[in-house]
Amino acid sequence: MPAYKSIPLFGGALVCDLPEKFADVSTLRQVPDNQEVYIDKDGFTSIIFDITERVGPSGGGLEEDGQALTTHLEELVGDDVNTVKVWNTTETQFSKLDDDIPAYTLIATQTPKVQERASAPDFTALILTLVRLEKESTDILITINVPHIKGEYDEDEIDLALGKQGELIGDAVEYAAKIWSTFAIKDWGLFKTI
Repeated sequence: MPAYKSIPLFGGALVCDLPEKFADVSTLRQVPDNQEVYIDKDGFTSIIFDITERVGPSGGGLEEDGQALTTHLEELVGDDVNTVKVWNTTETQFSKLDDDIPAYTLIATQTPKVQERASAPDFTALILTLVRLEKESTDILITINVPHIKGEYDEDEIDLALGKQGELIGDAVEYAAKIWSTFAIKDWGLFKTI
């Protein structure tokens, strides 16, 4: 199990634990104000926190929130939506958020188009968590991107149809679970400024 440390996000308005081996990308390049991006110093996995305008009608419920999750996934992958396969979608409970704040997580894979494969990963696993803050008209997206590059993973360990995630996806699921148990909102005023 990797060592974790508490990370202040968006100037400390949000906080959660991330693996110590992840570095803040903003120290290397410009990151949009509505995002915090961390990358594995020893690999290719990234974790992105994205504060966006809430999508969908006011109110909520499983159907509306599920559609919002789909909308965010489509925005994330753009025109390549036909290269994505969603394997699992589930309601998610955050330990340090009120029970009435809905959250959902999906696990998907994106496989590059054939003509892009020479320079692209074999596929990228996505763990996308959506936190819906209706009163703040905000959606928080937490995306863990796990590129699988030939030679960097054991192909025999992965068969998502059979529930075999392999080491890289297994690690990412562990990172997500740690985020779900430690993510907290310290300053609700953040959602009025972004």
